[in-house]
Amino acid sequence: MMLRYSFAVLHLLALAIGIAAVYGRWRALRKVKGNADMAAVFHADNWYGVATIIWLVTGLVRAFAGLEKGTEYYLGSHWFLGKMGLFVIVFLLEIYPMVMLIRWRTALKKGTAIDVGSAPLLARLTLAELPLLILMVCMATAMARGL
Repeated sequence: MMLRYSFAVLHLLALAIGIAAVYGRWRALRKVKGNADMAAVFHADNWYGVATIIWLVTGLVRAFAGLEKGTEYYLGSHWFLGKMGLFVIVFLLEIYPMVMLIRWRTALKKGTAIDVGSAPLLARLTLAELPLLILMVCMATAMARGL
């Protein structure tokens, strides 16, 4: 019982961290003008990465390792499948920002100037993830309530 509770708490804490990180990254990306503005972007992005790892580990264990209701329950739930569909969309929206932020980190480590021309697009893609994450919460809540 305590293990189930702990995984549920971690899963929900990751949600709070992740949504705050996405919002923080969006705000930081809107202000980017050059290398000096990267610290806030990378800080928020690091927290988003932490949240994502926690979400994935706790979610996979809860759904497929027999910790919660069982794999059949989750795969038979249209709410769960919808939530996973939104997860895929968020992941697809995240590919370009992830690649660009890795490139920016590499350039910064080499001491070269970062081409921040894509920052407005990264900000828009990041902002597009927020309502999808909130919809995922709504679907998870509906699933937990047996709707």
